[in-house]
Amino acid sequence: MECGVFQNGGYTLRLAQAEDAEEYFRQNFDPLDPEVARLTGCKPCFSHEEVVDFFLKCVADEDRYDFLLIAPDGRIVGESVINEIDWALRRGNFRVAIFQPEHWGKGLGTWAVETVRDFAFERLKLHRLELDVFSFNPQAERTYLRAGFRREGVLRDAVWDGERYADDILMAILEDEWRACR
Repeated sequence: MECGVFQNGGYTLRLAQAEDAEEYFRQNFDPLDPEVARLTGCKPCFSHEEVVDFFLKCVADEDRYDFLLIAPDGRIVGESVINEIDWALRRGNFRVAIFQPEHWGKGLGTWAVETVRDFAFERLKLHRLELDVFSFNPQAERTYLRAGFRREGVLRDAVWDGERYADDILMAILEDEWRACR
């Protein structure tokens, strides 16, 4: 596995670089798709300064891995991140987002989840990779389950979905479970 660059059907998943910051903002946060904000639990609007400053901070952080999903035309259309790494316990947090709805339903989320999951266990030698997903995003939960993640708990009515409360589902995969699902 090459360090941090993966290809699939013309799409590239690669580690983010400082020089990506402006395009990352312009292509995904100017404006942020409202459904992406809902599914990821982030606020609906970010300033240029917020996004670019945070992006640059993330790229400089040696304890996280931010991958960008690049479409065949060169546009940044998504991301997959391993962060909050605890090297002593060999565990990390995981998330993925496809920012451009026209790229949904093409298997890119599944590919990104599996590719970055494999990177976490093969390259980083993590023991545990964990995430949370909202109950109003069953497609994402199914993707995580197919990739070997298991439900570990539910924070009932922990998030607000515009008009009602929803659950925050906690999931994880351990290194032996990852080996078994490969």
